[in-house]
Amino acid sequence: MSTSALTHRVRVLAPPGDRHDEILTPAALDFVGRLAAAFGPRRSDLMRERRRQVLRLTSGSPLDFPMVTSAIRADATWRVAPPAPGLTDRRVEITGPPDRRMTVNALNSGAKVWMADFEDATAPTWNNVVGGQLNLLDAIERRIDFTTPEGKEYRLGEQLATIVVRPRGWHLNEEHLEYEGRPVPAALVDFGLYFFHCAQRQIDAGHGPYFYLPKLENRYEARLWNDIFVTAQDLLGIPRGAIRATVLIETITAAFEMEEILYELREHSAGLNAGRWDYLFSLIKTFGHRTDFLLPDRAKVTMTAPFMRAYTELLVRTCHQRGAHAIGGMAAQVPDKDPAAHEAALAKVRLDKEREAEDGFDGSWAAHPGLVPVCREVFDDVLGERPHQIDRTRDDVDVTAADLLSVRRISNPPTTEGVRTNIAVALRYFAAWLRGQGAVALYGLMEDAATAEIARVQIWQWLRHRVIDRETVLALLDDEIASLGAEYPWADVQDVRALFERTALAGELPLFFTPDAYTRHLVRRTGAGA
Repeated sequence: MSTSALTHRVRVLAPPGDRHDEILTPAALDFVGRLAAAFGPRRSDLMRERRRQVLRLTSGSPLDFPMVTSAIRADATWRVAPPAPGLTDRRVEITGPPDRRMTVNALNSGAKVWMADFEDATAPTWNNVVGGQLNLLDAIERRIDFTTPEGKEYRLGEQLATIVVRPRGWHLNEEHLEYEGRPVPAALVDFGLYFFHCAQRQIDAGHGPYFYLPKLENRYEARLWNDIFVTAQDLLGIPRGAIRATVLIETITAAFEMEEILYELREHSAGLNAGRWDYLFSLIKTFGHRTDFLLPDRAKVTMTAPFMRAYTELLVRTCHQRGAHAIGGMAAQVPDKDPAAHEAALAKVRLDKEREAEDGFDGSWAAHPGLVPVCREVFDDVLGERPHQIDRTRDDVDVTAADLLSVRRISNPPTTEGVRTNIAVALRYFAAWLRGQGAVALYGLMEDAATAEIARVQIWQWLRHRVIDRETVLALLDDEIASLGAEYPWADVQDVRALFERTALAGELPLFFTPDAYTRHLVRRTGAGA
């Protein structure tokens, strides 16, 4: 069913849910419609440009720092805006979906920032999308709590993390909202609903409307976001510059335009983040056709690999020379009940965070509240009472295009165990995602859409270059499907298998698994278009 048409012709194509009317107000939908009218065509143009870029790189065009923007990189005078209230000290940031339990736990975790993730950690069922907005509104109003089935209560404490919202990427649509007969870009839905309801509330509370921007591929996509911010602030009478956004550098093309991205967003910029898992995923899908970009098992591609070191060191240097925060990558380990396994996991986290802090990062991510103390301890040792180390400009760093692309130095064929692990992770994540869960603990790690993407594109790459044979993959797939059915009796194993075959075994690699899975399963389930 649909709502009545509104001023800017946004319709809701889903049945009403509990308290949905508090978020999907006529005024809020009208605001989203204004954004769709103003920026939807530019977003479509940029998605076409992404496809053209894929064709250029596949045909052999080199990837390098843009000549046309060399003046921006050479100009040493410009800086981004100073840190905003609540974003000065970011030594530990926790990430997770904005479900009710995670909202309370993340805000109470002791982390400085919580990234409320509508993207990789959320399966975008309509209830998850609208429910996440309700949870954020309730949290800001301090009226949120949670009680487990066992009776354990979770309530907000006094010292809470700063909320930073990550909307979905530009490549995704929200099929449950329609503007002029077309789905509304999901990024505008997530941003627009939160901004409309919470921007002034956050300013009144002493912070502001803050965002993480995922999967940008170039400066033009950053410019689009900046223009959206300007318009949104003007429409609601919010002061210019109240919005601050941290961009995740998680595509290989964005790594060549870090300074340009900061420049485009400079009055709204809160820095850059090293989105390591999506970065690997981007590298594989961008250059998967080339044998010199053949990666080994995912577990063997560490942050000490030369091309990953080049990426992170360039990010720190770029941010600090422009007065911006540099935020490190995800600690994805999940605390274990076994003491020895737990200590081993914490040791890995500590080693990773020591490297980041010593390299100059101002903070880092944790996927679980249990990892916050060790991350904080590491950054406390380096920062002391300082809120950050932006003054470390890393003038010693000199990264070339060849450095960012030096994958061949770690190229190795996969192991059978690595192939099996990728299949197992992808299948189990797909099963959970189709059920509406976007963050899943598997084999001691918190997996999200980014890590599932790595798993399936590696299988595709290894098959393409015949370093594994299809018969082996199919045999392992049969084994893991059987195990999946036993572990997850609620799963539709045929749907899960079909999704894996379409996105990992096809001749042409789908750029993302999420659009396919979303339109075939999540939209159908909630009745959009009915």
